[in-house]
Amino acid sequence: MRSARSAAVLLLAVFVGVGAGLSHAQSYPDKPVRMILPYPAGGSYDAIARLTGQKLAEGWGQQVIVDNRPGAAGRIGMEFAAKAAPDGYNLVMLGNNQTIVPSVHKKVPYDLVQDFAPVAMLGTLSNILVVHPSVPANSVAELIALAKAKPRGLTFGSGGTGGITHLSGELFNSMAQVELVHVPYKGGALAVNDLLGGQIQIMFLNMLSAMPHIKSGKLKPLAVTSLKRSRFAPELPTLDESGLKGFDVVEWYAVGVPRGTPKELVARLNGDLGKAMTAPDVRDKLDKLSVDVTLGSSADLGAFIEADIAKYAKIVKDAGIQPD
Repeated sequence: MRSARSAAVLLLAVFVGVGAGLSHAQSYPDKPVRMILPYPAGGSYDAIARLTGQKLAEGWGQQVIVDNRPGAAGRIGMEFAAKAAPDGYNLVMLGNNQTIVPSVHKKVPYDLVQDFAPVAMLGTLSNILVVHPSVPANSVAELIALAKAKPRGLTFGSGGTGGITHLSGELFNSMAQVELVHVPYKGGALAVNDLLGGQIQIMFLNMLSAMPHIKSGKLKPLAVTSLKRSRFAPELPTLDESGLKGFDVVEWYAVGVPRGTPKELVARLNGDLGKAMTAPDVRDKLDKLSVDVTLGSSADLGAFIEADIAKYAKIVKDAGIQPD
């Protein structure tokens, strides 16, 4: 009798807990929501965070505040986000930086997998392998042949050691078996300026930044870095189809929350973000940023993040980059 009564009490508690969770998700949000952004104002991550936040706010009837906390390759903002309350009112924008950082920095005050719960992938942005017009190569094959004929005679620039533009070049070196010389800058804009001036010859530049210079004839595009051709530049081949099988490096944008956020709220956020990203006005604005909407479940994002961490760890190891 006592056993039956205990079982009944336990079952009632389960139903009450589920009911409370569903009620919380249904009433959410009842106050402003914060989107923590470990990047500075301006740039694609900031633009997408604000665009997404504005659309969520329209649907929720609650303000979404974009909270920029840049610095230390995103570590400052991520540490702050990891310590935020796991109540659904603290979101964080994730991207390549977060999966690269563990491999290039010794001190990382958070664990991307353990301290955060994935919510939803938002979109991807392909990079383009571009060269200065003076480079006598009009295809990836010709660039590889030129690099092999002149070992360490060609330079590629990046926005800094350990960033995605640097690691793209190192992956190219490894897969093409060439020795392009890396020239790091204190920011991508400085690297682009020297590329336009011919001080460096090559760069893996995101499509948003590259297209104006390509259209003006100031840079020559050879291939995109995504596995599939981009609808924004369908005439350009991929590096994969240009002989570097499996070459796949894209910038990506996603949303996570502090670990411990109720699963019901994670599911609610995943659905609401999906609706926001597929709204016609949002898609039009993303097209102008050359961003492809890429949606999926929170589990899909979790698997992608773990694979991305492993991918960049291998690139860093193969390139012999020592964590600072």
